[in-house]
Amino acid sequence: MQTVVQTPTFLADAKAAGVEDDEVAFMTAVIAADPLAGDLIPGTGGARKVRFPRRKQGKSGGYRVITYYAAEDVPVFLLALISKGQRADLTQAERNILRATLGQIADAYRKGAGARDHTRPPTSS
Repeated sequence: MQTVVQTPTFLADAKAAGVEDDEVAFMTAVIAADPLAGDLIPGTGGARKVRFPRRKQGKSGGYRVITYYAAEDVPVFLLALISKGQRADLTQAERNILRATLGQIADAYRKGAGARDHTRPPTSS
């Protein structure tokens, strides 16, 4: 299992789309178990699109979770959630932004992580 970071943008997107907490937990668990799940999005520098069904509608009417996984020493980042009813894909401008920033996300995490081990979830106190 890989550690997963739910970004503020992802959480806001999920809330706006009406995604229930248990659905978010399911998405997170699936991606933690397989950080390379989904399809690479061309032109983004490594972002992936993972499809999830919407309750009672199946994958065709579901959600697309945009993720980024650089390596085992950094978590999987849940970057955004797109409701298929709103739009099907990222715009070219959004792809360009991802391409320009994804590497910086992993680098910033590594610098902030210091000597701590982030390959496992933290233990509760």
